[in-house]
Amino acid sequence: MTEKLYTKNFTLLILGQLTSLFGNFILKLALSMYVLEVAGSAAIFAGILSAATIPIILLSPLGGILADRADRRNIMVALDALTGVSVLCAALFLSKSNAIAVISTLLIILSILGAFETPAVQACIPTMLQRDNIMKGNAVVNQVASLSYLIAPMLGGVLYAVFGLKPVMYASVVCFFITALFECFIKLSYQRIQNQGGVLQIVKQDFLSSMQYISKEQASISKMLLLTAFSRFFVMGITIVGLPFLVRTVLGFNAKYYGAAESALAVATILGSIAAGMLAEKLKIHKLSVLLATPGIFIIPAGIVFLLPVNAMIKYGVTVVSFCGMQAVISIFSVFAVSLIQQRTPNHLTGKVMAYTSTVTLCVQPIGQIVYGFLFDRFYSAVYFVLIPTGIIVCIVGLSAMSFFKNMEKEQQEVSA
Repeated sequence: MTEKLYTKNFTLLILGQLTSLFGNFILKLALSMYVLEVAGSAAIFAGILSAATIPIILLSPLGGILADRADRRNIMVALDALTGVSVLCAALFLSKSNAIAVISTLLIILSILGAFETPAVQACIPTMLQRDNIMKGNAVVNQVASLSYLIAPMLGGVLYAVFGLKPVMYASVVCFFITALFECFIKLSYQRIQNQGGVLQIVKQDFLSSMQYISKEQASISKMLLLTAFSRFFVMGITIVGLPFLVRTVLGFNAKYYGAAESALAVATILGSIAAGMLAEKLKIHKLSVLLATPGIFIIPAGIVFLLPVNAMIKYGVTVVSFCGMQAVISIFSVFAVSLIQQRTPNHLTGKVMAYTSTVTLCVQPIGQIVYGFLFDRFYSAVYFVLIPTGIIVCIVGLSAMSFFKNMEKEQQEVSA
């Protein structure tokens, strides 16, 4: 008998994620536009955002420990309510004279709360769903995130232009409180773990036990984390830095063309998530090596077109199609990778392991952006020297992981037998 995907718990979780992400996106867009108006500097807001990522990197492992030791439903409810209260307080205290200080403080607080909430949300999925439905569930979560990213900034921009910053902040407060309300009705089984020793002893014990699990008992998880980090380094680095550089600087197109390219990427991510849900029961694990290599195949034509004597519009079209294909495939791979990690992790370790996943990707992504920022500046007039070798490297590494995925598939079959 096929198990139901949209159970009451999972439906409430998805509705909560939809309102929460929507609130986050319209808030971040409005704050960025306000800072640009008040400070007149994109560098200031970039610096604030960079500083706000530090708490996520440092505190995510602690968030994982909390997710495994406390009631995950209560964690989500409390943190979303605190998020709403934090934004409300910031809106009430905000003025032009203290804008930078208030917005900086708010973004750091939101970063801290997110570091504790994300592991709890990710750890909920394998407790709500089973087997292939875990992959379908993660695909739905990706679809919701991508849809919010596609729609919320456009709507947030309109709301900001018409009403200003504070009404947008109040709207996001409503979104966070609605999210907390949805989560109140989620019912998850919870068994209290007996605490032995003080807080530091508990943190040390949980950290060591989870690290031992992924490094020795389930070494495949640590290898999967490395592959996920690898894909993030190349794909996100070349996408976040390369796409605006190629469209705006190399090809000389205006912001409308770049906006269209970004929208196309969001649609590609949604389509990739939908495909991941459809392939959940069909795609064999050993095929993931081909999937991991495929983004490289898409990157290579984007490099080749800059070698050809064709006009800028053709180069733009090929670049956007190549990047969209790469984004769709990496979206599918990410869903499968996260789902496999969740399936191989026992419930009492899920929060911590998912926190490590978030931390690794967060650490690797900015490194990739820095590296590709340097490379694109260095090869400004010959970007194919960046794109083509990157595509070849991604292909080689992806295909070299074939034996790893075959062994993982064999282990999965032995467990299921």
